[in-house]
Amino acid sequence: MIVQIYEIQTPEEAEKCIASGVDHIGSVIPSEEEWRVPALKELIRVSKGAGVKNSLIPLFHDRDLLFRVMEYYSPAYLHFCDSLTDHLGHPKAMDDVVGLQGLLKEKFPEVGLIHTIPIPVTGTGSGEFPFLEIASALQSVSDFFLVDTWVEKAPVDGFVGITGRPADWEMAGELVLHSNIPVILAGGLSPENVYEALLSVLPAGADSCTRTNMVDGHGSPVRFKKDFQKVEKFAGEVRRAEKAIHRKKERLETRLKELDAERLEREAALPAHSIRPHQLLAIEDLEDEIARIKKQLRYQFSH
Repeated sequence: MIVQIYEIQTPEEAEKCIASGVDHIGSVIPSEEEWRVPALKELIRVSKGAGVKNSLIPLFHDRDLLFRVMEYYSPAYLHFCDSLTDHLGHPKAMDDVVGLQGLLKEKFPEVGLIHTIPIPVTGTGSGEFPFLEIASALQSVSDFFLVDTWVEKAPVDGFVGITGRPADWEMAGELVLHSNIPVILAGGLSPENVYEALLSVLPAGADSCTRTNMVDGHGSPVRFKKDFQKVEKFAGEVRRAEKAIHRKKERLETRLKELDAERLEREAALPAHSIRPHQLLAIEDLEDEIARIKKQLRYQFSH
């Protein structure tokens, strides 16, 4: 299971992440004017040397500049987290976004593309939020989805994330079930809640930014300042959840074998004539449970 940590901006921070068990090191390119950052390029070299993936979030959309970014940094992943809805949660037209990602995949096939899928905070009454519609439009031109928390007034205008608040885990789990590509869960994840979140959503990995940052004297997270004790604890909780999920998968596989054996036994015991309705219903119930477990294993444990 992937452990991803964001707002890592120096090679020294990358080395601390690697020592803490982080798999994906995420960095931010803050603006078009400051896109060329030698420390980030060195960070990517360090992570590659350690066999760790890296990803870059560009806080701009200029196509030609994105090409230059790809050529300068050669990251493992380019991550888009631009807002795909208006402030009311209505979807925007995505033709330009899909076209750009398709062009990037064609021009830089060695670089994976991550796109953030916005999901509201639990209990906000956003049952009709178009997260599946957005994911469906982007799936063919993305290699990963990242769930992050949508709020009406985003901390960074035009982008999703760094709210420090968990996204709705039920919706996130629905995305995992419907997606044909791996889904990383983000949104207010901390060492204290990531274990529960992963067992609830069953994604391909977990991402943390705000809740593994250092805090100021008022207890507020400080941007671009990591608390590496939190990072190490976060990674440990992800590994603990990974083991629990593996045990859950093994139990489901064992149960599936038992149900298959019971179904075959019941079918073999059916009389040649005068089959009673309750006998068929019992077999149908077994088949329904077998189908449910197979679906769960196929979609929730396949990434």
